Amino acid sequence: MGDIAKGVLGGAWTLLVGWILPTAINLSIFGFGVAPSLRHTVLATRLWPSTGGSGALQLVAVAILLGLVLAALQSPLYRVLEGYLLWPSRLYDHGCARHLRSKRDLQDRLALLRLERRQEERAGQLPASDVAELARLRTNSRIMRVARKDRQRSAVQRSLLRERLARYPVDDGQIAPTRLGNAIRRFEEYGHDRFRLDTQVLWNELTGTAPEQVRRQVELARASVDFFVSLLYGHVVVVVAALAALFATRANVGALLASAAVLGCLVPVWYRAALAGTDEWAAAVRALVNVGRKPLAESLGLTVPSNLEEERAMWALVTKLSRLPYHERAAALDVYRVGPPSD
Repeated sequence: MGDIAKGVLGGAWTLLVGWILPTAINLSIFGFGVAPSLRHTVLATRLWPSTGGSGALQLVAVAILLGLVLAALQSPLYRVLEGYLLWPSRLYDHGCARHLRSKRDLQDRLALLRLERRQEERAGQLPASDVAELARLRTNSRIMRVARKDRQRSAVQRSLLRERLARYPVDDGQIAPTRLGNAIRRFEEYGHDRFRLDTQVLWNELTGTAPEQVRRQVELARASVDFFVSLLYGHVVVVVAALAALFATRANVGALLASAAVLGCLVPVWYRAALAGTDEWAAAVRALVNVGRKPLAESLGLTVPSNLEEERAMWALVTKLSRLPYHERAAALDVYRVGPPSD
């Protein structure tokens, strides 16, 4: 009973922090910045509370209701920001091509710094392959335009370049058209890239058998990203409402324009905050895969092979068995299954 209560409270906490709290913040902003200009409309007259106490109660009730609705819609909300939903195909392709070029430029910039440092340490004596690579990089006009600035960067600043590169998926075929989409795709592909364990297919099984602390880390890390995503969408809605309220009879034009301008400037700030929050989310998912593979295998009646290549083959078979209709080739999984206990 205690475990059930802890699970319910844990889920309620992430729901509160990720969706209800930012919804309450956006409703408060709407109440102070936009609602006074709408107070004399017919609909607002009916809905406007008569006392401060009922107003606070109404705010809490509406925040909870809208927060639950947003939480239920979180998948499409994320997909819009990731570039998978409502994006025209031409814009999608352009975004993917642009981010693929950005990823490769970051790789080349870091490679140039690494080779130049190695050349300096070895007094110009480099292997032929490194010399050829260095020559190739120095003929890239985009790289050389920022090379001087990169050379002046401190070690900490160069680590920020590596951090930006780490927010891209390893597989170029997984590149998304937005920065947030790429930051999320990098840990969605982690299990498959390292172990051929597709976390998108086996997510419920993986989270159902992993240690509780690891699961909790994933939930908390995602809640921080949910918070900024919910805040961002709420700001957009309030900006649209503020601009629409300009046409009201007794609109406070100054307050409405100020609210729209400030919130419009904060939208990209919250987007960057959500992007930064994916770093902790990615670390938590990485831990989930690394630590949760063995409990998952045991729950499926499998033994994790000691050889990494064999383990990758095993998880590839498990993924196919879960994702595709049964085929006789799935019997290859039998070699990894735990036999019946001997008498």
